[in-house]
Amino acid sequence: MHASMTHAQRARILAEALPYIRAFNGKTIVIRFGGRAMADPALKAGFARDVALLRLVGMKPIVVHGGGWNIDELMRQMGLESRRYRGLRITDERTLTIVEMALSELNQELTALINQHGGRAVGIDGQDGRFIHARPMVVPAEGPVAPDLGFVGDVESIDAALIELLLSRQFIPVVMPIGVAVDGTAYHINSDLLAGRLARALEAEKLILMTNIAAVHDRDGELAYIPPASEADALFDDGAIGNQMEPPGVAALDWMTPGMANCLTISVNGRGFLNRL
Repeated sequence: MHASMTHAQRARILAEALPYIRAFNGKTIVIRFGGRAMADPALKAGFARDVALLRLVGMKPIVVHGGGWNIDELMRQMGLESRRYRGLRITDERTLTIVEMALSELNQELTALINQHGGRAVGIDGQDGRFIHARPMVVPAEGPVAPDLGFVGDVESIDAALIELLLSRQFIPVVMPIGVAVDGTAYHINSDLLAGRLARALEAEKLILMTNIAAVHDRDGELAYIPPASEADALFDDGAIGNQMEPPGVAALDWMTPGMANCLTISVNGRGFLNRL
């Protein structure tokens, strides 16, 4: 809490937070960190502080981060063109090396920030203990022939034992979206997709998807920060989930079941995600 707050303001904030702290005490929460917050130092630091706080008050946060903007910037610096097909980055061997470099830098930075705020973060990716089992992504062709996507991966399965071990020791896993195939080949996985699959594998209580786009609106046109699972399919059918929100929307549906009402939070621009827990 800010040093300039009065005792009354601190008391009010704690009173408002207490029901959520009780409700989610000991619960697993998967947070997909992305959007503008990754490029804004103040938002990134605020996010790290909030994640550390979640752990300190008894929740079990897991962070899955993206990094597309950093990958694009690094590719430009190296004189390489970023090519995409149906929203997926075509990833040859050289591009995969750049992807791993960019994601590794972000992973280390975010891990360090959480630790600076009192958390015990550990940066990992799917090659650690081979806990994210990947396979090549297959997408329908828009024309006669679809291009070779290269090292773009889909999640085949997740071995949750490593994450569960870290959580049991009070650590905060910070997961880089790289998986590994049976033959040892590494694949870059969409972070929204990975967050949804990880939440499902861990039977997480809550999935939080951070974005800097228009997010999801309900039938009345209001921003739906916490759409119930029972309404998610209808939001797709109504066109409320547009093209840019499709990856996080699909990730959420892949994890949700009809009985899991009010378990998804959409956070816009990374602002106040903890307030909407």
